[in-house]
Amino acid sequence: MTTIADRPLEEQIAQWRTYLRRRQAVHGPDVEELEGHLRDQLAALTEAGLAADEAFLIAVKRMGSLDALSREFARAHSERLWKQLVVAPDADAPSKTSRTELLVVLSLAVAAGLAVKLPALFGLPLSPNQEVPPFYFRNASLFVFPLLTIYFLWKRESGVASGLWLALPFAAGAVFANVYPLRTGGDTERLTALHLPIALWLLAVGAAYVGGRWFASVRRMDFVRFSGELAIYYVLIALGGGVVTGFTFMMFSAIDMNPAWFVGGWLIPCGAAGAVIIGSWLVEAKQSVIENMAPVLTRLFTPLFTILLLAFLATMVWTGNPINVKREVLIGFDLLLAVVVGLVLYAASARDPHAPPDFFDGLQLLLVVSALVVDVVALAAIAGRISEFGFTPNRVAALGENLILLVNLAWTAWLYFHFMRHRGSFADLERWQIAYLPVYAVWAALVVVVFPPLFGYR
Repeated sequence: MTTIADRPLEEQIAQWRTYLRRRQAVHGPDVEELEGHLRDQLAALTEAGLAADEAFLIAVKRMGSLDALSREFARAHSERLWKQLVVAPDADAPSKTSRTELLVVLSLAVAAGLAVKLPALFGLPLSPNQEVPPFYFRNASLFVFPLLTIYFLWKRESGVASGLWLALPFAAGAVFANVYPLRTGGDTERLTALHLPIALWLLAVGAAYVGGRWFASVRRMDFVRFSGELAIYYVLIALGGGVVTGFTFMMFSAIDMNPAWFVGGWLIPCGAAGAVIIGSWLVEAKQSVIENMAPVLTRLFTPLFTILLLAFLATMVWTGNPINVKREVLIGFDLLLAVVVGLVLYAASARDPHAPPDFFDGLQLLLVVSALVVDVVALAAIAGRISEFGFTPNRVAALGENLILLVNLAWTAWLYFHFMRHRGSFADLERWQIAYLPVYAVWAALVVVVFPPLFGYR
């Protein structure tokens, strides 16, 4: 039975249904099937904390990938949601979509910026005229991620017990990053600085984002979408921050003042921390309203990275030059392969799993196979280096990460191949990618916890 609170939502669904039937002779099972998809989307979005109006318009926008008329309807009505989210929220809207949320976000962003300056009270200044203390590199994620987790706990209305459980990874991260006697500039210190953010992002921030439903594949995929779009928003904010920085220097230089102390000591570090919170709020507010960024980005960067990998392999075969396994090269190759896996994940988040294979799927398969060959070559180079010069923290970390990526890429290529030959479904590939996410978190945590004492903190 429809409640009073549900009536506006039911009226909007009826309006959408009438729109479809008026524009095209769609009757009976077709409309019912589309309405079933719409209601499934509405249930997921309202459960995530969105208001009814927001959930309806976002669900209709997502329905555009299944039905052209739904896409047309969404274009005509999406402007309402843009205005409602930020410009002029309704007086009756829930607090999560009103000025209350904006105040919470701004408060957390300011807190993140001030957290970066807090170590200065204990004799660890962050000054543009001095070298950045190693403490900041090891603890960078601990300045921001706990506050971002608080935002999602508040947004999802999670209980106190959930907050206490999610505080444990941060407490453990602070202990292992600061209690271990890591040698300044050593390999284990660098590995801790690189892997601790990965572990905390997946184990704490991800768990808070999905509202405790980390084992639900749909919610994990939502977190993948969020992570990718946050990276885009953050880059855009950083570009804007670069412009602000440039104008700051220009204006103060015009009056014979050097603003380096303010820019390097306050504007950049505090702005970089606060931008994570602001960017997360923007993604939450705008996600999937106008256009999902995933289809555009994957179709832009997949061919570019495929050409890059093929050109690299061809050049290596032509010249006969082996891979240089210096530290910076190992990190670069791991980042490159991680980007390839990210593109596959982002493509899966944007694709209709029921659609048949097309040319872009073939291009994705070529990208995965190219990355797989590069991974095998890199593993051979690492293994040869270890057999000749022995084990070091960097080589062992690179070996483990490349093995993890090898398993992911190999099975991804196999599933893609079966899908292209109509012997499997794209849903199998999507489930594999989502199920593999905890492996990265576990490995990152092992590097932070086990590697320092294993290699004598060097």
